[in-house]
Amino acid sequence: MTTKITVGWREWLSLPELGIEQIKAKIDTGARTSCIHAINIEEYEVDGEKWVKFTAQPLQEDEQTQITCNAKVKKMKYVTSSSGQKELRYFIETTLHAGEFSWPIEITLTSRASMKFRMLLGRTAMENRIVVDPALSHLL
Repeated sequence: MTTKITVGWREWLSLPELGIEQIKAKIDTGARTSCIHAINIEEYEVDGEKWVKFTAQPLQEDEQTQITCNAKVKKMKYVTSSSGQKELRYFIETTLHAGEFSWPIEITLTSRASMKFRMLLGRTAMENRIVVDPALSHLL
């Protein structure tokens, strides 16, 4: 990709493979990994491969809107949060839609119930694709 997308510090994104039509994300160049708010995470197997079923609540301050998602587990790894806590998280891969562009990203599942944004888009998902203008919001 030669043209980079300019985004603001917060954007409406989509994760269609998970059934999430819109989720407000904080565009976080300080975070390496992207993550999404997930509750009721259950692991299961399909043909000997590890999968997870989880509930996404994509809208801030709206616990009634819930989407049941299923995804193949790419890996499990410890992630250090911004508060310094280490947490073992599931990593999945899904397609991100940002405006008219889309590409696969790796994302972790964690509870973000106490956070303002239900998703963080980390720098690994942005690499070579996105430029952030921190003075702006909702460019997509």
